[in-house]
Amino acid sequence: MSKLFEEVRIGNINIKNRIGMAPMTRSRALEDGTPSNLAVEYYGQRASVGLIISEGTQPSDDGQGYTNTPGIYTKAHIEGWKKVTSKVHSKDGKIFIQLMHVGRVSHPDNTPHHRQAVAPSAIAPNVEIFTAQGMKQIPTPRELTEEEIKDVINDFRLAARAAIEAGADGVEIHGANGYLIQQFISENSNHRQDAYGGSIENRSRFAIEVAKAVVEEIGAERVGIRFSPQGTLNGIEEGETSIEMYHYLIAELNKLKLAYLHIMHFGNEPLLQEIRKLWSQALLINRAGRPLDKLTVDLDNEVADVVTVGTWLIANPDFVERLKVNAQLNEPDRNTMYAGGAQGYTDYPFLIEEHN
Repeated sequence: MSKLFEEVRIGNINIKNRIGMAPMTRSRALEDGTPSNLAVEYYGQRASVGLIISEGTQPSDDGQGYTNTPGIYTKAHIEGWKKVTSKVHSKDGKIFIQLMHVGRVSHPDNTPHHRQAVAPSAIAPNVEIFTAQGMKQIPTPRELTEEEIKDVINDFRLAARAAIEAGADGVEIHGANGYLIQQFISENSNHRQDAYGGSIENRSRFAIEVAKAVVEEIGAERVGIRFSPQGTLNGIEEGETSIEMYHYLIAELNKLKLAYLHIMHFGNEPLLQEIRKLWSQALLINRAGRPLDKLTVDLDNEVADVVTVGTWLIANPDFVERLKVNAQLNEPDRNTMYAGGAQGYTDYPFLIEEHN
């Protein structure tokens, strides 16, 4: 596993190892979307990884889908995130804030304005979502107008600016997991007849325009983007053009010279090899269901520059140190992943007790 512990350059920063913390919703933000003091401790505990990618962070009221997720569009949000980034940097860590607009994967009970969700088309995902009153069916969203699409793109731009003001090293644009950008990409969630629907080029347009706006605002070297090709989370079916879509989309985004591309990989190995050929900058890969002894497979095969880890880092804040000495890993408590409070968040044990 020695390659895991090598330094590598991502955009305009050097990260101290090739382990990244994958973005994971934890539902611990304050009611107004400000990261709590617990978040400061949580991210600080995990700063030994090369790069932390924060939990999905909404760029607007419309962007929120789940309860108690953080935002990055008010002064209070910025001040809250400043505490997080300062803590991570004090431990020689690096952090990108993930910008996540959920689109239709929302419920009025979970948003500050309690309005109908927005999406490329008025098509419900046919899945349930957690609310304060328990699980509820997601309602049909409202179709965005072309003018509103421009406003959403600007929300991403402003959120990226706010993230940098908050001290983040960069931002990751969330184009995966069935949220707004993937809703534009996918055939079953985008039935538009205008410039944002129909052809591969049109369904790619929103993702590309968001990336360009964010690059114009903060610089390409501070921008990553995440996709989950052929993933079906949150009711998504990309359709028969999926592979062609990613060939086109990644080739176009490659022209922007972003800091990195982050792929949530579901097993189509030929497509992953094609993505590697199309992409000139750093490639981050997260493999769903990968066993620990296969952690370095994409580094060893020179496909990935960084591997990202999710659940292992929830339960093992000192995951890097445990790997170095081949120590046993803590088991995650799935009952407390979204429970709120310190339990299952900041109370997992270290090999050596940490003194803050």
